[in-house]
Amino acid sequence: MKVDIDFLKSLEENANAYYAEAKKAKKKLLGLEKGVAKVQKKIAQEHESGPVERIAVRKREKRWFEKFHWFFTSEGLLVIAGRDARSNEDVVKKHMEKNDVYFHADVHGAPHTVLKAGEKKPGKKSLAEAAIFAAVFSKAWREQLAAVDVYSASPSQVSKNAPSGESLGTGAFMVYGEREWFRKTPLEYALGFAKKGDFYEVFGGPLACVEKCELVMIVVHGKDSKGNAAKKALSLAKKKLGSQINAGVDDISNLLPSGELGIKN
Repeated sequence: MKVDIDFLKSLEENANAYYAEAKKAKKKLLGLEKGVAKVQKKIAQEHESGPVERIAVRKREKRWFEKFHWFFTSEGLLVIAGRDARSNEDVVKKHMEKNDVYFHADVHGAPHTVLKAGEKKPGKKSLAEAAIFAAVFSKAWREQLAAVDVYSASPSQVSKNAPSGESLGTGAFMVYGEREWFRKTPLEYALGFAKKGDFYEVFGGPLACVEKCELVMIVVHGKDSKGNAAKKALSLAKKKLGSQINAGVDDISNLLPSGELGIKN
């Protein structure tokens, strides 16, 4: 056994130092023994109560549009809306194309909303659903309004060119020309849990867009925060569908509008 001696200390000081180290080592050993005993006890308890079922939830890769508010219309068309000034800027400048349709609720504090048409011409149903979505994610929900006017325009009408003497900050755009109006658009919204392979995924949108899902929850004005409402929705989904839900509280919360709300099944 090798023993290191500090020649700047006396023999007694060296002995005391080694004694202190020995006490520390003994204390750590006792802690380790207690930890081993707890693990052994837990294993024994699990063995007595039978095998424990463990559900492996697949980690789903996020899609590009999930950084925005989003949903798919009942005709299968993607609609995105900004979450803040920066993402509002990106929705219009990076993701709006010439065949798309632009939507905006006629209230202060509404996101830029874009229906991604691609090569398809959106039907009246998709247009109405996109208008509902634009209304739900405006401040009209926070103010607990039942309905609000929404308008649509073509991408060519949306411009960063401000009137003379004015400037537009990040996320701000001007809309020029005639608009199509969706008067008194209702603020109706729902969550849907749909089976995708072995798991259930969660979607949000107007009721018509999720009504064919295995489990549908209506989102209403209420008193819960987004976080608490998401927890209640996940708890209810697990009771109805089991544990194989490929979504967490944050995933559900990200689908909900800002402001107080409630969940109904």
